[in-house]
Amino acid sequence: MSALPSSLPTPPGDRRPIRELPDELISQIAAGEVVERPASAVRELVDNALDAGATQVTVRLLAGGVRLISVEDDGAGIPREELPIALRRHATSKIASLDDLESVGTMGFRGEALAAINAIADMSVLSRHEDADSAWLLDGRTGELRPVARSRGTTVEVRELFYATPARRKFLKTDATELAHCLEAVRRHALARPDVGFAVWHEGKLVEQWRPAADTARRLADVFGDDFVAQSVPVDHGVGPVRVSGYAGVPDVARSRGDQQYFYVNGRFVRDKVLAHAVRSAYEDVLHGQRQPVFALHLAIDPARVDVNVHPTKIEVRFRDGREVHQAVRRAIENALAAPRAGGATDPEATTGRPVPLFKPNVPATPAPWAQPAINFVAERGVGDMAAMWPAAPAAANRPQSGDDRAAFAAPTAAFVAPQPAAAAGAPDDAWPLGRALAQLHGIYILAENSQGLVIVDMHAAHERIVYERLKVQLDGAADGGKMASQPLLIPATFAATPQEVATAEACAEVLPTLGLEITPFSPRTLAVRAVPSSLADGDPVELARSVLAELAQHDASTVVQRAQNELLGTMACHGAVRANRRLTLEEMNALLRQMEATERSDQCNHGRPTWRQLSVRELDALFLRGR
Repeated sequence: MSALPSSLPTPPGDRRPIRELPDELISQIAAGEVVERPASAVRELVDNALDAGATQVTVRLLAGGVRLISVEDDGAGIPREELPIALRRHATSKIASLDDLESVGTMGFRGEALAAINAIADMSVLSRHEDADSAWLLDGRTGELRPVARSRGTTVEVRELFYATPARRKFLKTDATELAHCLEAVRRHALARPDVGFAVWHEGKLVEQWRPAADTARRLADVFGDDFVAQSVPVDHGVGPVRVSGYAGVPDVARSRGDQQYFYVNGRFVRDKVLAHAVRSAYEDVLHGQRQPVFALHLAIDPARVDVNVHPTKIEVRFRDGREVHQAVRRAIENALAAPRAGGATDPEATTGRPVPLFKPNVPATPAPWAQPAINFVAERGVGDMAAMWPAAPAAANRPQSGDDRAAFAAPTAAFVAPQPAAAAGAPDDAWPLGRALAQLHGIYILAENSQGLVIVDMHAAHERIVYERLKVQLDGAADGGKMASQPLLIPATFAATPQEVATAEACAEVLPTLGLEITPFSPRTLAVRAVPSSLADGDPVELARSVLAELAQHDASTVVQRAQNELLGTMACHGAVRANRRLTLEEMNALLRQMEATERSDQCNHGRPTWRQLSVRELDALFLRGR
């Protein structure tokens, strides 16, 4: 029988003695976790530059960073006596105790990056401390230290990455691909630090440069172009110890890939399941299909409430209260997207064929007189599917007073009454961003004229959103003390639960009632569902309970209940909305436009499709070659 090749694992019977690994091999193993590709080294070196207080960071690359990575900064520099220590494993100036680790506020803190890079590449560090008379150059291979000329700051050069681990080098992609990853690493830093200038050179050519900017909006425009800011809404929401700020893209500009999604926690770019789920749940009511939103958001939180020491790359975090963070992020984005963007339709600078995303609240506080049509409905005109166009009656009249909330929501428009006739009056076009109705096209679209040009409205989609949002307000108003109304089950629904489901039900005993659910242990391995939300009483209680418990184990389970309720309300709204081929009068069309201007999220229907589009006069002129 032939001997086994040396590359195969040692058979179980051939035991090897336990021994300590040499330091060089330990460093190379650690380097595999920290440095995956040239972009990983760029990220770590730029982190150090920012921690040193740099105001300008220059990155120079050869062969996509494989042949050379040079990161130069104008920060505080490293004193001569600390340079040799800087390349040792677990050597850092960022932390000195466990308390420092639990509330770390710097980009780097593990003390692994320089040692890891030095273990797999030819590295040198040139630095001049702000109090030193000259700079010093440290050779990472030999440890030689010699004086050189340089202004204040540090330059780290990494040559022939992975030369000490050639097998790892075989897994790298083309130079162009590695360059793209390096640019993305610098771009992430640039978005987080608009006060710092960044420049990236490749093969002696300047490929990207971002000068210091006054604020995040200016840096976003510099990095992605002015359209990125123009097609997004500002986010600024604080609750308790959590504050969310930045920009969230409008649903119209969602992409098929999630390649423009940037989330920062205390200035650090992260990828986190809690944050990703919160963003997705905030967009799910306005996003069509599997489209991916675009955003650049910053989460400010007490460093003691977030653990950044989760992974060597520092791209993952763990929150002490994930539910608190999830709710803050979701509500921040929902609030930002709720304001109708119709206010931007009259912006003289709007020239695109889509709604101007920047919301400008120029809608009058009270409806214009002519927004309340002087008509009397009769049964033949279908008051049931038209009444939701008109302003609602007082809130006290709309709110269900009986315990049976479901009956109040059975007829979507039952709570709305047509206003009394009012005298028609003229008003400036600017008072109505969506303009005055002109005509109806094929019984599907409403054509309106505003100061910008032509507005085209999908009347069914728009009316469906109006009814849907009013139903949600009714449902929220029916809640008692912040809790959803629940419906006790005559016969509890029992199901075999996993240990995790049982543990979650016990740990969240105080949270479940706020969602209208009552889930109690029936036996050590069985749970019983004794009550469900009133609006979901006809659904499957076991399926709902499993979904809620699964979400509670990781995220905020309220999104599960809300999603199920919204699906029900969406179906009701679809049946209650005005249908295609329904002929409307000009008064009815105008009333629908006014309601769109005052209804949250009216720019998208319940399924995420747009409800209106703007065509400017300039675009109409171009269609007919006017002015040429």
